[in-house]
Amino acid sequence: MSLKTPACKDGAVFSIESIHFLLDNHNSSHIMARVPQSKTADSPYKVQVLDRALAALAILAASSSDCSLAELCPALKLHKSTVHRLMMVLEQHRLVVKNAETGRYRLGLRLYELGSRAIDGLDLRGRARPYLDRLQAEFGETVFLCILDEGQVFYVEKVESQQSVRTACTVGSRAPAYCTAVGKAMLAELSEAEVSKIVRRWGLKPVTANTITTAGALKTELKAVRTRGYAIDDEEKEQGLRCVSAAVRGHSGRLFAAMSVSGPAFRITKERIPGVGQALMQAANELSAELGFQGAPLEVARRAAG
Repeated sequence: MSLKTPACKDGAVFSIESIHFLLDNHNSSHIMARVPQSKTADSPYKVQVLDRALAALAILAASSSDCSLAELCPALKLHKSTVHRLMMVLEQHRLVVKNAETGRYRLGLRLYELGSRAIDGLDLRGRARPYLDRLQAEFGETVFLCILDEGQVFYVEKVESQQSVRTACTVGSRAPAYCTAVGKAMLAELSEAEVSKIVRRWGLKPVTANTITTAGALKTELKAVRTRGYAIDDEEKEQGLRCVSAAVRGHSGRLFAAMSVSGPAFRITKERIPGVGQALMQAANELSAELGFQGAPLEVARRAAG
């Protein structure tokens, strides 16, 4: 995840710029995940206890270690007794787990269960799996299926390479969109205004020497992605790692997901990228057609002719 939060230590001060829960401010609204149709930030609805619970979960998710009540209180700007009651309820529902020895809290597996069911409900992994298997068999590298969630890449499915040197990224993890092939493939499907909104929210921080760090450079890159039909991560997220990706569209023609082939740069050489890109476009367009996108067959023909 791109949340920049220091590890929980006694007396630590949290600075969580990415968490948009505005607590105890009755003149402000908050951002809740998954309110329909991007009207989330302008929603007039507010349930204080849910705001607090979600903020607590977000703090635990952003932390690199377990958190104590003493650390959660200043982060949430709440009294210790209030936070204690809140954590007890979350613990009862297995959303958090309390270490009996240290009294510190971490996220519970119930969140993973709920997240897995949400992904399964998309009916996306099952439909995509034959195409992912085909790409993995063809290139011998790790293949991913991702969606764009709140402006970040969310890894939905993975078919792992059997090579000893391979990509280390797990299903359920997140990554920035601007420095990943899957992210750029999906950003290229959005309007300029939508991309600008994502950039304003998450920024363009350097990750490697190759990372795009300006809005102008990203705009130029996305134009290139639209022209050739696939995106490239040329050691932009991780030194020595190259990825190629193509977008999947739903029945309306709008962005649905993206799939990628990822591996070490010494195997996915620059000379191999066009062939990997063409195979990805073919698979992505076939999946798009299966999802009801009528333009997919024409897209395949146009790319092949080019």
